[in-house]
Amino acid sequence: MEQDLSRSLHTLTVRLDRAADQILRAEAGLSYSRFLTLFMIGSAGAGTQRVLAERLGVTEPSVSRMTHALEEAGLVKAVADPAGGNRHRLSLTPAGAQVVARWGGLLENRLAALVDASGVPYRKYLEYTKRLLEALDAAGSTAGPPLTVERSIHARKPVTA
Repeated sequence: MEQDLSRSLHTLTVRLDRAADQILRAEAGLSYSRFLTLFMIGSAGAGTQRVLAERLGVTEPSVSRMTHALEEAGLVKAVADPAGGNRHRLSLTPAGAQVVARWGGLLENRLAALVDASGVPYRKYLEYTKRLLEALDAAGSTAGPPLTVERSIHARKPVTA
């Protein structure tokens, strides 16, 4: 059996990101990186610039510039953290929440159609993807699969198609 999963997953992710960017730029006038920032703030619990930077895999200065631009566009609200320091609490404005709901739904529908057209069962694909993410979370890693991931994967009952 050919061992090509890592390269195939990388290629798939890059191509899906590129397709999402093309769709959003053409239909919403919004880049995928800005959409992801809004999504992470609104749906994935990235309530501070530091957490957002970690989730997006970018630097805090980069996140600061992005949130500033989204704030100017009226999509994000950033307020000084009551705990002090140079931290900011992030939240979506109603307009930002609307962007995430509308365009996130469109992207999900397009991906579901792609998965369906490929002959891959959507529910199984989603289940396997969530299991991989859970294994990474359980290992405490977002960068790579340490040895502890192998145990957590094999400890689970296999899913049948």
